[in-house]
Amino acid sequence: MGEIKNSREYGSFRSSVSQKKVVVDDDDSKVWTMYDAGPRTVKCPIVCLPPVSGTADVFFRQIMALSGLGYRVIALQYPVYWSLQEWVDGFRKLLDHLQLDKIHLFGASLGGFLGQKFAEATFKSPRVHSMVLCNAFSDTTVFQQTSTAPTFWLMPAFMLKKMVMGNFTQGMTDPAIADSIDFLVDCMDSLPQAELASRLTLNCQNASVDGEKINQLPVTILDVFDESALSTSVKEELYKCYPNSKRAHLKSGGNFPYVSRSAEVNLYIQIHLREFHGTRFSAIDPEMITEADREAIKQKLETGGAVANSD
Repeated sequence: MGEIKNSREYGSFRSSVSQKKVVVDDDDSKVWTMYDAGPRTVKCPIVCLPPVSGTADVFFRQIMALSGLGYRVIALQYPVYWSLQEWVDGFRKLLDHLQLDKIHLFGASLGGFLGQKFAEATFKSPRVHSMVLCNAFSDTTVFQQTSTAPTFWLMPAFMLKKMVMGNFTQGMTDPAIADSIDFLVDCMDSLPQAELASRLTLNCQNASVDGEKINQLPVTILDVFDESALSTSVKEELYKCYPNSKRAHLKSGGNFPYVSRSAEVNLYIQIHLREFHGTRFSAIDPEMITEADREAIKQKLETGGAVANSD
């Protein structure tokens, strides 16, 4: 087991934030795992959707830091869905169960793609108020697995894990990035074969985002300049989908910057959510917005402008 899972920080998270299991489908085997932290009076929280290899607790550093500042943060782990329409319907039912009409989304990799597809599917009666897309993509064909995706359900777990780990950066010297990879491997090891196979199927079956339907949403695109599973061309395609998006670039962070560079990622999430303060779409308890918070975020906006850069 890696350094992070054995850390006092992670132990504190698991002991202070309860894990919940929710079934919203007729099939009782489809169980959503979630953490819901922060004030329940907030009705437009930020909802975090993990990558193929991630469980709900990969966002523990966002949950702990942002809920401590007064934000309501929900992190999810998906049940087994084999089609995008199934996933969209299941997620809609979950939001109905939680009595959430509107949400902000933080989507990492596959989570970012699924979040975009949900926003697209509900664009006539919007459920997504804004999105932060982290190392995300808008077209699954970039993975060149569309022809084999229908066979993933047959593959043994070790083979699926090998496929996923092939995208993890090898030989990293940065300790925080190396620890983040170990942590995600630990998380992936806990996933049953069906969960991993279904996620890879969603990740690779032929599909793309119709940016015309959702490019009016407030979007922040957060990506890294160092090695990650996504090529520059994939990132450029996402930029084209959202020409008015804000960009938050990290000079390093690998595939999982929300783990390895959590302080910077958390700041960019706050910057993104700041424009909704004082509205019914605020993700923070109004009483928790301090002058220090306002000044820090204001200063970051003034120095970074529309394109924010970070070490």
